[in-house]
Amino acid sequence: MKTPREFLLERHQAAAPKLDAIRREVVEVAADVNRRKQPVRELTFAATLAKAIRLSFLELVWACRRTWATLAVVWIALFIFNVSQRDKVELAARKLPPPSPEAIMAWRQQEKLLAELIGPPGTGDAERRKIFLPKPRTENTETVAV
Repeated sequence: MKTPREFLLERHQAAAPKLDAIRREVVEVAADVNRRKQPVRELTFAATLAKAIRLSFLELVWACRRTWATLAVVWIALFIFNVSQRDKVELAARKLPPPSPEAIMAWRQQEKLLAELIGPPGTGDAERRKIFLPKPRTENTETVAV
């Protein structure tokens, strides 16, 4: 007795050559389409370098374009602010008149009074104190009385 598989294979054996011909045609058409889609390119150093730069740009810069744009705006704002402030400081310094001799004498008198109030340098408590140098534990012979 024949199995269902054998029965179906006998029945459709006549269609096998037709199916093979259709399969070959489809594969040939697909291969032709793929050949037409892929242009022939010479792989040169310049082309490889350009592709690497393009991919790097796309992955590093273009992916975070909002962040980079925000940082650029912040830097431009800081630059403008810095330039605007620099001009005002220079103009203000140019407009100030030189100090008068009376003002210079007053500053010198204030420095003398301050020096008299503070006293000569080097008489502070810090110099009177001994410098503490810790000894190794083996040299400490002091005992603690309880």
